[in-house]
Amino acid sequence: MVIPASIANVLAYPVSRKLSIRISDYIVRVLAPRLFAILYTYRKFHFWGYEKGKAELPENFILISNHQSLLDIPVYMKFLPEKEIRFIAKDTLGRHIPLVSEMLRAQEHCLIPRKAKPMEAMRYISDFGKRVVERKQVPILFPEGSRTRDGNVGKFFSAGFRQLSESTGLPVVVCALDGGWQLRDLRKLMKNLKHGCYRVKILKVYNPPATKEECNELLEEARILMQQQIEYWRQLPANKK
Repeated sequence: MVIPASIANVLAYPVSRKLSIRISDYIVRVLAPRLFAILYTYRKFHFWGYEKGKAELPENFILISNHQSLLDIPVYMKFLPEKEIRFIAKDTLGRHIPLVSEMLRAQEHCLIPRKAKPMEAMRYISDFGKRVVERKQVPILFPEGSRTRDGNVGKFFSAGFRQLSESTGLPVVVCALDGGWQLRDLRKLMKNLKHGCYRVKILKVYNPPATKEECNELLEEARILMQQQIEYWRQLPANKK
């Protein structure tokens, strides 16, 4: 079903955004969860989504996370199926990536041009923030900006987060994930998929930060929490939750 859905969305998007949205919703609600079921069935690849903390989630919030691979997108679709999530990403993800590109465009995720000037990028995020609040969607931001090669948490960039926080006024949920860095290219995928795992967990919920200083303090604490969680996970075997 993955390949037909991908082809159908490529064909649908230029002629009917409404149809493309329907296909995209199917990808999110049905195919993303099935992807991990298929990986487990044929390669014994585990998905560990920790339920602790979900019951305490606010109705709407900003989610920030570390970033390891393109698979982070279906990971969060599977982890939060009850939420309508929207990602902030570079506009290059909106082109030529099966399943992902047309979905990101049709559902109006925030796709920032790679060559956008800082002020222009902030306008994209501000408009996006107002839109997700109106639609009661959950924006997801990767403060590292790009995927890390070894899976450790890299430097956080604060400007985008501050703009998103200011334009939404939402509480902030910090999550950590691990596993994607081992699947980031074809060589690693072939080597590490069998008996591998992907983990994702809620670490902490913060009240909406009110100042630039509070935003920076939140990001620094979040980065430390993520790295500590990743280091703990890496002591566990892949088949142990």
